[in-house]
Parts: sequence; C-alpha cells; structure tokens
Amino acid sequence: MPNELWGHPKGLYICFFTEMWERFSFYGMKALLLLYLTKYHLFSDDHGYNLLGAYGGLVYAMPVIGGLLADRYLGMRKSVVFGGVLLCLGHFGMAFEGHAASTVNGVVHQDLAALNVFYFSLSLIILGVGFLKPNISTIVGKLYKDNDPRRDSGFSIYYAGINLGALGASLIAAWLGETYGWRFGFGAAGVGMLGGLLTFTLGQKHLMGYAEASNPEALRERVFGPLSREHLIYLASFAGLFGIWALIQQHSLMLNFISWLPEMSAVLWSMHAISVVVLTGVFWFMFTRCNSIERQQMTVLLVLIACCLIFFTLYEQTYGSWVLFSDRVMNRHFIIDWTAGQLTFLGAFFIVILAPTFAWLWPWLEKRGLNPSKPAKSAWGLIFAGLSFVVLVWSARHPQENGLTNLWWLVLAYFVLEVGEMLLSPIGLSAVTQLSVPRVVGVMMGGWWLGTAYSEVFAALLGKLSSIQIPEGTTLNVADALVKYDALFVYSAKIGIACGLVMFLLTPLLKRMMHGVK
Repeated sequence: MPNELWGHPKGLYICFFTEMWERFSFYGMKALLLLYLTKYHLFSDDHGYNLLGAYGGLVYAMPVIGGLLADRYLGMRKSVVFGGVLLCLGHFGMAFEGHAASTVNGVVHQDLAALNVFYFSLSLIILGVGFLKPNISTIVGKLYKDNDPRRDSGFSIYYAGINLGALGASLIAAWLGETYGWRFGFGAAGVGMLGGLLTFTLGQKHLMGYAEASNPEALRERVFGPLSREHLIYLASFAGLFGIWALIQQHSLMLNFISWLPEMSAVLWSMHAISVVVLTGVFWFMFTRCNSIERQQMTVLLVLIACCLIFFTLYEQTYGSWVLFSDRVMNRHFIIDWTAGQLTFLGAFFIVILAPTFAWLWPWLEKRGLNPSKPAKSAWGLIFAGLSFVVLVWSARHPQENGLTNLWWLVLAYFVLEVGEMLLSPIGLSAVTQLSVPRVVGVMMGGWWLGTAYSEVFAALLGKLSSIQIPEGTTLNVADALVKYDALFVYSAKIGIACGLVMFLLTPLLKRMMHGVK
C-alpha cells in the first residue's frame, strides 16, 4: 500500500524517529541528573532523590493537561511542535552549569544563580514533555484500525525507537557529561531534541491528518480582543511555566494542609490535586457517558495503569539507586572503565535487542491462539521486575575479593528488567488506545503518564532507603553501603513479585471485562 512501509503505516516511522530523538535528549539528561546534583552541586543523597522524584513526578503529570488540551483544542500536531520547542529551550538551558559547589567547615556553598537557571530549565522540560509525550503516543494508535493485529507490533517498534534514543543518550551524553564536563552532556541532549523536532515537522504528511485539531474553527475563534483561543492556550502555558518553576524549587518543602494527613512536598500536593480532578472526571464520564461494555473496558484500563505505576516505581530506580549503586560499590571495568551514567544504556540496549523478537512473537502467538491477554502480560512484567532485584540482591551479597560487586550482575539485572518492560509497557500503551472511549483517549493517555508520575515519586522514596551520608574528610565504607542496598533491593523484589501474583489472580476477570479486545 502507498502509505505503508515494511507492513506498517509510514507515520509510525515518523513517530519512531521523533520519539527516538526526544528520548535521546530526555534520557541523556536523566542519566546525568542525580550524579550532577550529588557530585557538582553537592546535594545530599536525600536531597538529590527529592529533586529526582519531584522532577519525575511533574514531568509525567503534565501529560494529563497536554493530552486534554490536544483532545479539545490544539490537536496533536500543534501540541507536539509546541512541546518540542519548549524541550529544546530547556535542554540547552541545562548546559549552563555555573560554578561547582564547595564545602568549607562542613557548610556547602552553592552557585544559587546557576541553580535557578537549572530549575527553570527543568521547568521548560517538564512543560514540554507535557505537550509532546501523550500526543505522539496517541498518534501511533490512530494510525491503526480497531483490532488491527499489527497494533501491538507497531507499539513494540515505536517503543524500540524510544529506547534507541535512550541507548545513544547514555553512551554519548552521559559519557560527555562525566568525562568532559556536565555542560557538554546536557548540550548534546539539546541537539538530540532539535533533531526530533525537525523530524516531526518534516514528516507530517505521513500522519494522514490524524494529528490535526478536531475543531479548527474553535481554535481560531477570538475570545479576548485580538487573541484567539490558540493564543490564550500558549500564553496560559507560559504562565503555568512559572508555577512549575516555583514548585521545582520547593521540591523538599514539606506542607501539611490537612491535619490528619502526613506532611507531603508541594510537588506531591500538586500531583494529588491533578489526580483528584482527573479521576473525578474519568469516573463521571464512565458512569454517565459510557455503556456497560465501555465502562468495563475503561475499568480494565485503570487496572493496567495501576500496574504501570507499580512497575515503573521499580524501573525508575535504574536512574536513582542503581546509578549510585554502580557508581559507589561496583567494579565497572570491562575492556574500558565505564561511568555509572553510561551503564544506564543497558536498559535501552536490551529493549532494542528484544523489540524485534516481541514484535514478531505476538502476531505469531495470535495466529495459533496462544497470545496472552494484556492483563497476563502485565502480570508477567511485574514478576520480571521483581526478579531483576533478586539478581541485585545476589550481587550485593557476593562481592568480589576487592569488596566491589561484579558488573555482570548488573547486566543480568537489566536484561531481566527489560524483558518485564517489553511485556508490560508497550502493551499498556497499546491498551490505552484500544480500551479508551475515543472521545477521551488523549486524557487516558495522560492518565497513563500520571501513573508514571507517581512511580517517579515512589521510586525516589524507595531509593532514599539506601541513602548514604559520607562525612567530610571520610571515605565510603563499601561493606556498610552494600548492606543498605541489599535491604532496598529485597524490599523492591517483594513488591514486584507479590503484585505480579495478584495480577495473575485478577487476569480471568479482567479478560472477560475487555469484551474481545485483543
């Protein structure tokens, strides 16, 4: 067919390369973030985890708003372009690093002006992801007809693009940042995002109109003097940018608005507010605008989003506790000396290796009536996530003669984790586009990322269980550090395996509630 290439719509490959470059920028920055905070600005482990969780929570909460605005007004194309511009500005802003922090008589002195630029750049990235992330994924789903057997394969290919970008980011941006200076790593991430924006802009003709606004007239309507509704959306977004900037600067500020609830950070309160609004709207829609079949399908989708939250609570430790674990207590030499940031490439590497296998596997199983349901795949994904931490527990308990852990256990842990990711994440993205009522698919895709937002916060909370404070003038006690990491990894393994077993018990019921959706 003229609009297809290698058995899939050409638009899939435009989304593939756009997301590949966007993820290059995102993961290039993220691979460096915790190391940059703790080594350059001398944040404590707890402080670094707080910022990592706040940033991750906000960056994945914003797609709820971006998905809603795209559904109702902007359309996906304009949302992706606007988000891409914001991301370019944010990543290039990260390249300004200022002066390194120093410790004098136990007091840390930081470059506050540079930190403010850093926080503002993070805010641009958060808002940019909010507009780009849910909408590029939704476009992929719209390229396929309902119950098209190629859909899961298409999302697996698209997911390989995400991880191909992450693979290059860890090897290039992380290496540049840790070897030649943080600004070079962050600057490389900005170049990657610029490539993604150009790819999407030049390839729009292959999206077959699916990414356009549903009501262009409403978008052009003047609602405030000479300003159209589209203008006001952009202006309101820039106003919201300063609100995000204020939140990200207060990532460790604990608030207690309700006396009988525990203290929570300003970021977490904001996420709760967004969640209440979104869930109220979703449940209202389900019970007033959906028939019984649609309601059951949406219920299954909410369960799958909960699985996403649990899985990525474990997965996101690869950019938190796993990074510090490999930086502090691991022998990272194999042929060359690998940096801790570079080793984050392993996740993306295994996804790229595994994606073709899984893209082939699902249609092959489907033809033979053996293709597991989406709930069953999610259950296996959680099990494998838990097992990856079992590998790290073994690693921590069996160090080498020099007291450091063996690099190859980390390699195996990543492989096991990424098998779980291929079972759960691309299948979950596909489910959002299949199980959502079409009128709210953008909002539900935002809901998927809202689940991921909470996982970032919870991952940071888990990571803090292994926080290590190294007093000035002393060195790390590797044996004591291994004990702390061991405890964290055991706890994480229990979470993944237990939740996977519960999901297996629910699978028959959830499968019936899907009413034939494959």
